[in-house]
Amino acid sequence: MANLNKVQLIGNVTRDPEIKYTPKGSAVLDLGLAINRFYSSDNGEKREETTYVDVTLWGRQAEVAAQYCKKGRSIYIEGRLQLDSWDDKTSGQKRTRLRVVGENMQLLGPRPGGGNSEMPPEEDISPSRASSRPLTHLKAAPSPASLPVQADDEEDDIPF
Repeated sequence: MANLNKVQLIGNVTRDPEIKYTPKGSAVLDLGLAINRFYSSDNGEKREETTYVDVTLWGRQAEVAAQYCKKGRSIYIEGRLQLDSWDDKTSGQKRTRLRVVGENMQLLGPRPGGGNSEMPPEEDISPSRASSRPLTHLKAAPSPASLPVQADDEEDDIPF
């Protein structure tokens, strides 16, 4: 039997995230996400529904989110669902919580508060790309039109 555990969310960060580190040095960040849904009721009245989701990011993604995600920032998260369970110390009852473990993250739109940022508005931070790139390389690459033209390039050297 096939199984699939995949979640895709676009929403707004609900609070400024705080990064923590495990005893082995891995970065971990818990992020609150608010996802709005707009719909019309049976009588035609426009309504809005907000769903709040807890997201956990690990490693390089956690570090990038700690630096660039502030309350109100739009973000795309791709990940998987994970069910946590524990015994409540005060009541002794078994408790559970469903959360999303982020596997890919993309920052959307401009940073809240405006201004120029060191990072392009939409930057994909997937585990395969994020682990090999330090933050200093997150600046936008120059456009081809802004690069200097080499005078010694001749059209005859083009191989096609």
